[in-house]
Amino acid sequence: MFDQMKKLMDLKKQADNLKRELEKVTIEYNEVRGFKIKLNGAQMFQSIEVEDSWLDPKQKSRFQVEIVRAVNMAIKKSQKEAAVQMQKIGGLNIPGLTS
Repeated sequence: MFDQMKKLMDLKKQADNLKRELEKVTIEYNEVRGFKIKLNGAQMFQSIEVEDSWLDPKQKSRFQVEIVRAVNMAIKKSQKEAAVQMQKIGGLNIPGLTS
């Protein structure tokens, strides 16, 4: 029982370390024209910059579609970075999260 508790505590410590490392990583996504999104590896948004041309009321519906697409792609990029960071931590075997 004590071994299991120790393993759980070690796992929590590794997860906390991973979270701190991911918070230090900045991911920038600017592949959708007119948008620049920055978030960290923990998927907390730092900023979203929008070109002035998108602020035209005539562009509203297209703007909404493109910002959703840009945010989703930025999150996907962040998830890939998180997977890389998880692989760097040896011994973090969580079924379903590691391959």
